[in-house]
Amino acid sequence: MYEQIARNKRASWLLMAAVVAVLLLLGFVIGVALTGRPYGGLGLLGVFGVIAIVWSIIGYYAGAGMVLAVSGARKVTHDEAPQLYNVVEEMTIAAGTPMPDVYLIDDAAPNAFATGRDPQHASVAVTSGMLQMMNREELQGVVAHEMSHVRNYDVRFATLVGILVGLVALIADFFLRSTFWGGFGRRSDGDGGGGGGLIMLLAIALAALAPLFSWFVQMAISRRREYLADASAAELTRNPVGLAHALQKIAADQRSLRAANRATAHLYIANPLRKLRETEGLFDTHPPIQKRIAALLGMAHEGPEAPTPQTA
Repeated sequence: MYEQIARNKRASWLLMAAVVAVLLLLGFVIGVALTGRPYGGLGLLGVFGVIAIVWSIIGYYAGAGMVLAVSGARKVTHDEAPQLYNVVEEMTIAAGTPMPDVYLIDDAAPNAFATGRDPQHASVAVTSGMLQMMNREELQGVVAHEMSHVRNYDVRFATLVGILVGLVALIADFFLRSTFWGGFGRRSDGDGGGGGGLIMLLAIALAALAPLFSWFVQMAISRRREYLADASAAELTRNPVGLAHALQKIAADQRSLRAANRATAHLYIANPLRKLRETEGLFDTHPPIQKRIAALLGMAHEGPEAPTPQTA
């Protein structure tokens, strides 16, 4: 369990470093291509750095409220959802974090997500279908998974990675448009030699490939953080089988979450878009559920076979 937690943390940070490296390289090469001089690349890095900071601040403070609103989540009290509220309290104590706000999404599809920039400003949202389908042990596993996202600062991490990936796409789009529409791309030809043209070709190739690579890395990070949250949930509950049973029930359900979309899908415990749930590709936000179940059962030393779902 602890080995998997440490391994997933290392992999996540290495993948994020790869996105940062792509951003720096892209910004520098484009700066050189536009100005024909090395210091032009450094200057452009400064401009895009300011953009990244401003973008980060906006996403940091406003992101959670926007996600809850888009998802149709409503805040509930202990009296409105006593079992859910009690389970969140239990997992909050186990995680050693402040009590998050509790939200309910009126949808029959079983799913859940957590959001918030840190444990002091966190929210946990669960669908009504999840409450109806899961017994208490399974609900504990689901809530522990979401509380692990909070405790591991996964929302902040995902927000930062998303901003970096978005900035890579913004820089690449800006450069390609300015080049192909007769803009700044001509400036690198002033030296009269072949070096400027070679740099321009390199910049165009990077601008075309960098967003695709960064998106791939973003999805890889998302999958790693899901494995990490599963392992951390097992640490909180000391019962990986409960979460394994919950994931098996979610996998068997045929319904998509109506309020979900591609922009918010990565937040949920399982992909809320049914047709994408069991895929396994470079651009998937979640690992296949059966692989997650096998990893959880491995922690419980029960073997790789999928469990039989418990009755609620």
